[in-house]
Order: sequence, then structure tokens, then C-alpha cells
Amino acid sequence: MDYRTATIADLAAIFRDLALRMADQYATAGLNIDEVKDEFLMCLKEGRGHTLLKDGRPVALIAWREAEHAAQTAFAAHESFFSRSTVRFCKKHIRHIQALCGNLQIHSYSWSDRPEVVKWFSVLGFKERERGKGFIVFELDPA
Repeated sequence: MDYRTATIADLAAIFRDLALRMADQYATAGLNIDEVKDEFLMCLKEGRGHTLLKDGRPVALIAWREAEHAAQTAFAAHESFFSRSTVRFCKKHIRHIQALCGNLQIHSYSWSDRPEVVKWFSVLGFKERERGKGFIVFELDPA
């Protein structure tokens, strides 16, 4: 896996074949796809987004913004992204994003009820910070 600065064309490519599990999470969060795209677009225009590449092809987007002394992430992916082979890369890459944000804590919200999500965040170094109605906030402490 590799990454590059995300482009509007990457945004279109990811959302053209968005994983159903991602669309379900956005709906559970009360967001429609256009709202999600707009959030990503804003981040991309400010240079706060990366396209994750598998065999040279875009398979996911990660964007971030700083809010309340932490960096918050947004994520979108094709179904092909979700495999064991992406974990090692993502563990390293999330620390890279953290460094770009001045080593702030990272908060990632999940509206998924899939049991592997908690395990995946744990492997990446996150801990559960908060649970709310239908969501979990995961936190990655500064390096």
C-alpha cells in the first residue's frame, strides 16, 4: 500500500464504488452522501486528505481536521480496502497524519456495529474514549 495527496478525482472514484458498510455508517450518523462528500471536499481543498492506494489504485480516503485540541478523521473506502494486509500500513500512516497535525490526539468516530471495528482500532493503537447512542469515539494518544 501507498498514499498520495487526495484529489477531487480520487473522491469521485471512492464514492463511485463506496463500500456498503461505509454508506451504512454515514446513514446511521444521520448524514447523506452529499454531506459526506462536502466534508471531504473541504478537507481536500485545504490539503488535509490522503488517498490510500492498493496496487496503484485508489481504495480509500482519509481526511482530517483539527477541533478542540485533537485531530478528527473522516474515512471512506471501497470494500477491497478491508483486509488484513492494510492494517500494518494504516498503523504507520495514522501516526504520519498525527505528526502532520502537530502530534495532537486523534479522535475517530465509528457508527459501525461490526465486532471487528473495535479490534481494528485497537490494533492501530486507539483506545475507546466514549460511547454514545450508536457510536464509539476512539482516541489515539500522541506519539
